[in-house]
Amino acid sequence: MASMEHPLFSLATQPDMRHLVYRSGENSLEIIPSGLGLPTIKDKDILIFCISQLMDRKNRGEPIGKRVRFSARELMIGTNRNTDGREYKRLEHAFQRLQGTQFKTNIRTGNRKEVRIFGLIDEGGFVMREEGKWRLDYCEVVLSDWLMRAIEANEVISISEDYFRLRRPLERRLYEIARKHCGAQPKWQIGLANLQNKTGSNAPLKKFRLNLRQIIEDDCTPFYKIELMADDLAIFRPRSASTALAPDIRLPEWSEEKAREVARFGPAIASEAVMRAGTDLRRSGWRGRRAPLAGRLWR
Repeated sequence: MASMEHPLFSLATQPDMRHLVYRSGENSLEIIPSGLGLPTIKDKDILIFCISQLMDRKNRGEPIGKRVRFSARELMIGTNRNTDGREYKRLEHAFQRLQGTQFKTNIRTGNRKEVRIFGLIDEGGFVMREEGKWRLDYCEVVLSDWLMRAIEANEVISISEDYFRLRRPLERRLYEIARKHCGAQPKWQIGLANLQNKTGSNAPLKKFRLNLRQIIEDDCTPFYKIELMADDLAIFRPRSASTALAPDIRLPEWSEEKAREVARFGPAIASEAVMRAGTDLRRSGWRGRRAPLAGRLWR
């Protein structure tokens, strides 16, 4: 399983109730959805936001804990979301998916076998204050011990703040894949069918190809350009070799090729969900469509 990558966050816009199972030899990873389905790639924004706050405090030498408090408006602005009333209900549903989805690992090492069941967050909720009528005071998320270990070990990857401007789930997923696999290399290439497997898209290959070509035509992927060749070979290239990566990048020490024991399943989340924003797209030479700057996670 160490060399495999799994799309743990759904690209679907409707509830995704799939029960996912990944195997490598005698080891396995199961993802059991919550009552509202698997966590979505938009739900991941909450994890990115919370971990960004903790890493900011940690880098300033301040103590950190697994409990993170923030205003809902701060989250919505920081992740480029609307701030209307409907977004609060979406946030509640995201908490339910992140807390309710279970990850089960079954790992054999020598004459021992360990079964671990864990989630991404232990709790998520809202604290209200009465001021004539009840008003939202703040949101609170309690991260799982599993994610906290990644934070404490600095196992994080930086991402462009413009990640949050990408509206299409597939577009976000392609950026993440490019960010991990291409990095500072001159290029990284992969066959179309394998790329679809990495994204987790359930669309027919013909539809996936069409969607990818539309994303390539729009050319809005931060830091990276994507090409699709006639033989269905997808090629990812940094837009600028000298500025494609942020100067403060931290790559996971237990990457997909070096994972071990229970942590061997970590990179699929740690390299996707455990990301922090803070790079400036203007240095990359990106000339795609722009949206008004909604905010930055790093202050």
